[in-house]
Amino acid sequence: MKLYALSVLHLRHEHNRRALESLPPHPEDWLIVAGDVGERLEELDFAWRTLTARFRQVLWVPGNHELWTVSREPSALRGEARYQQLVALCRAHGVLTPEDPYPRWPGEGPARILAPLFLLYDYSFRPDDVSEEGAVQWAMDSNVLCTDEALLHPDPYPSRAAWCAARVEHTRARLEALPGDCATVLINHFPLRYEHVRLPRIPRFSLWCGTKKTEDWHTRFRAEVVVTGHLHMPATLWRDGVRFEEVSLGYPQQWTWRGDISRCLREILPGTPP
Repeated sequence: MKLYALSVLHLRHEHNRRALESLPPHPEDWLIVAGDVGERLEELDFAWRTLTARFRQVLWVPGNHELWTVSREPSALRGEARYQQLVALCRAHGVLTPEDPYPRWPGEGPARILAPLFLLYDYSFRPDDVSEEGAVQWAMDSNVLCTDEALLHPDPYPSRAAWCAARVEHTRARLEALPGDCATVLINHFPLRYEHVRLPRIPRFSLWCGTKKTEDWHTRFRAEVVVTGHLHMPATLWRDGVRFEEVSLGYPQQWTWRGDISRCLREILPGTPP
């Protein structure tokens, strides 16, 4: 029994949809989907119909793309309402979300709790000499501006940073209540540490990549592994003896050189030692 992870599926691209359908069955294994499945409900519905037929259990955390409001219809949901709509769709397919009780990993090995998180970002992934008020302009000065500024609405919160702060406090309380004899697998779309945002071509995009409020969560909450996506740069990194897995698939041109999509699945548990 294994735990796998994949993120940034971007199923609006037909090549990625066909690749997902080509995944072979893993009837005994679990799968983490760490956000950016798509922008529309039909893309998530397709993902869950496809993946729940292939894996014993699927877990999901939202990426920024799922939270976008792309419809111009007055009835289109925004912010927290949009997120809850996504949670309801996941539950209809038996997919676990950040709003569900954290499951214990049923595989072999020490006791572990899988913790899907939804934390967002607060523009704090920036140099110390850049103010919070001037952060977005600082990014724009290098011709960088995230589409979230137009499509990811924070309703009913006054800002995305305020929504992030509320999610961090809510999640911290849940993690602090976990039994102290269990390790964790922390799962979030956005990186938990600023140092892991390695974007050589667009370094100022870091603003939309996480919050410094989670810098110590890998040690504070006894993480064995931290699973994230968002960066389109799959990698295995280590900090304080904790394994950090960036598990993005990405746009077709970013991953097809690797061959079959099965080669992009990252084994989280049992995993490999340092």
